[in-house]
Amino acid sequence: MKKSLKEKLRKIKMLILDVDGVMTDGRIIMDDKGRELKNFDVRDGHGIKLLQRYGISVAILTGRKSKVVEYRAKDLEITEVHQKAFNKEIILEKIFKKHRLPAEAVAYVGDDIVDIPVLRRVGFSAAAADAMEIVKKSANYVTKNRGGRGAVREICEMILQAQDLWPKVAERYEFDHKVKK
Repeated sequence: MKKSLKEKLRKIKMLILDVDGVMTDGRIIMDDKGRELKNFDVRDGHGIKLLQRYGISVAILTGRKSKVVEYRAKDLEITEVHQKAFNKEIILEKIFKKHRLPAEAVAYVGDDIVDIPVLRRVGFSAAAADAMEIVKKSANYVTKNRGGRGAVREICEMILQAQDLWPKVAERYEFDHKVKK
C-alpha cells in the first residue's frame, strides 16, 4: 500500500458506502409482483462487521430507496442510512456535523457520477473496479474487485491494515496476518 494512501486511511473513523454498484453489482431484479431483489456479497458484509468491531462506523448513502437496503442495513447493524439522497453532498455535510467528524476522518466508496462530489470531499475516496471512468479518475483509489464482488471488503481490509488493527483480526481468527510482498 502506498504511503500516502496509508496516511489517509489511518485517519478514518467512518466508512460511507453507496449501494447499487458498490455493495451490489448494480443489477436490480424485479419479480412479476414488483418486488425488488439485490445481490450482496457475504464477505463484504463481514468486512463491514470487522470495521464496526474495531470502532469504525459504517453508513449508507444512496440515491435510490429500497426496502432491501433497509433489511441489509438492519442485518449489518448499520443505523446511519440515507436513501433517496438526490444531493449526496448535502447529506454528507449533515453526517459530518452529526458525528462531529472532519472530512479527513471519512472514507467513501462510489461508482457513478452522482458520487463525484462526495468522493472529492472526503479524506479517502474509492471507486469500485467497474465504476465509470470519470469516477475512477475522481477517487484516491480504484478497487481491484468489482462492486458487489468484494470491493467493500477490500476497502475494509485496507482501513484495518492501515490502522494496524489487522493483527488483532488475525489473532481472533488464528491466521498469519503478515502480507507477502
